[in-house]
This record gives sequence, structure tokens and C-alpha cells, in this order.
Amino acid sequence: MHHHTAAGHFCRPDFLHGLALAAFLCVAAPAMPLMAQGLQTEGAIDTIIDAPVGTEEKTAGEEQHRIAQAIERSSEIAAEIRKRFAVDKVEIVFVPDIAGDALEQTIKDNADGIKEVQTAIESSAIFFHAIDSRQVLLRDIVAVEFADDGGITIFAAGKNPGN
Repeated sequence: MHHHTAAGHFCRPDFLHGLALAAFLCVAAPAMPLMAQGLQTEGAIDTIIDAPVGTEEKTAGEEQHRIAQAIERSSEIAAEIRKRFAVDKVEIVFVPDIAGDALEQTIKDNADGIKEVQTAIESSAIFFHAIDSRQVLLRDIVAVEFADDGGITIFAAGKNPGN
């Protein structure tokens, strides 16, 4: 009888340990797809590291037409972002005065499309890394433009934090 109690005693910590592990996994589970997403894309890490990310600052007036066109194509551009697994080069254009002129109405009219673009960037390892590496906040991104040469331009409100 004594022997049985000892054996029972040894099983108990393992059982508790198993429970603790199961509880931990349940807590950690929601974060897992986020971490896995970037790495399961074949070559994603290499692509991120290889793609040069440039930054510049321009006025809304200089870029008004390009930005307005990109904003109006937001839904289509969001779909393109979700399909891209490789990027040749990324240019981030900071536009400090973006909200104060003719673009303001375009931004208001296309708020849902802009949100769609931001969400697509957030769920793309490559795009998110590109903006994150230059301290660009997701909520500041107003438009993305795909160039014919494979380059991508991201327009963000505000000043260049790197300057």
C-alpha cells in the first residue's frame, strides 16, 4: 500500500506540469500565426534583407496626382500587396503636408480603401518589415504605388523620422 502512494506521488507533478504546459500553449496560440507567417514564405527573409528601402520627403503638391491615383486604386493595390512575396526595391515618400490640401477630400472619400491597404501591409512580412525598418507607422500610410520596374512606392503622412 505504501508503495502505491509513492508512485501516485511521482505522477502528480508530471500531471500538473502537463496542465501548465497546455495552459501556456493555449495562451501563446493566438500569437503563433503571426510569427509563422513571415517565415513560412519561402525566401521571405532573404528578400526582405536584399530589398533596398529608400526614403525621401516631398510636398503634397509635388506628388498630388500620383498619390490621388494610388488612393483611388486602394482596393486593387491591397490585393496586389497580398500577392507579393518578393520586392525589388521600396521607396518610402514622406509627405508632411498631406492632409492640408486637395488630397484631404480624396483621403476622406477613400478611407475604407486606405484601411484595406494598411491591413494588407500589416499582414505582409515583406511590406511590414520595409515600413518598420524606417519607423513608419501603419496608420500614417495613405497610398502605395507599384511601378512597372518592380519597384514600390509607399506614401506616408508626416516627416521623415530619419532626418
